[in-house]
Amino acid sequence: MAGSSKKVIVAALIGNGLIAITKFIAAGITLSSAMLSEAIHSLVDTGNQVLLLYGLKRSKRPADPRFPFGHGQELYFWSFVVAILIFAVGAGVSTYEGIRHLIHPKEIGSPHVNYIVLGLAMIFEGAAWLFAFKAFNVHRGKKGYFQAVHEGKDPTMFVVLFEDSAAMLGLFVAFVGILLTDITGIPYFDGAASIVIGLILGVTAAWLAFETKSLLMGESAGSEAVAKIRKIVGRHSEVEHVNKVLTMHMGPEDILVNLSVDFVNGIPAGDIERVISAIDRELKQSLPAVQRVFIEAEARAKPPVGQA
Repeated sequence: MAGSSKKVIVAALIGNGLIAITKFIAAGITLSSAMLSEAIHSLVDTGNQVLLLYGLKRSKRPADPRFPFGHGQELYFWSFVVAILIFAVGAGVSTYEGIRHLIHPKEIGSPHVNYIVLGLAMIFEGAAWLFAFKAFNVHRGKKGYFQAVHEGKDPTMFVVLFEDSAAMLGLFVAFVGILLTDITGIPYFDGAASIVIGLILGVTAAWLAFETKSLLMGESAGSEAVAKIRKIVGRHSEVEHVNKVLTMHMGPEDILVNLSVDFVNGIPAGDIERVISAIDRELKQSLPAVQRVFIEAEARAKPPVGQA
């Protein structure tokens, strides 16, 4: 899964880098506000992909005395930084540029250059979006799209898809704004398109920040994984009851499991050790993402008086 994540990021990085250069050249020639906003958008996306690759590399570092559970959550941190950058730089600069052009409108020169650049950008961005979408479809399995994003533990998958989706929508808005300005001769459409692009980026950034925040704070494994853990532990005859199953994603493929188990009274300590060892082995075999298992022997809590 990590390999496919890296391929998606690299593909987006190459595409956005080339598109950003082309857009900046076109913006310099035509003085279009919408084109400049799109150029800034592509530049921010390029920088974001660099940060995601950096986070992916840092997250693979082994555990050490200072970080005994590894560095997997560093990927979540850099994904959150990406969301902040999209909002602060992409949305902020695009909105500012649009407002500036509404206050001081300028005529667009050589609009055909913009059409050519936007057309090429749509082709390249569309190819990158399709690549990211296919990888996301494999990742989501049978889940719905919104459910897959909300429950996804690998932010690189939906971050790149969100960026590419916002880019495609932004290109369409830029095209409409430039076309209306070209047809009507009213330069305000160009500035308005830039503001709309800023709003698109702002909404995208907010959603990304919301989804990555929970991962950064220590999100649990999915309900299916938790149910499977309970089933594996509970089928041992030495286990009287599984009290609590506490899980946390330390990384996309790194789950920490903390169990509170009520063992059958009277069994020797040696048998408990054997069962704990068997549970640890079975959990890691059945759920490859489970990297660490801690089991606490604890009596089942009695319900309050008057309750069953």
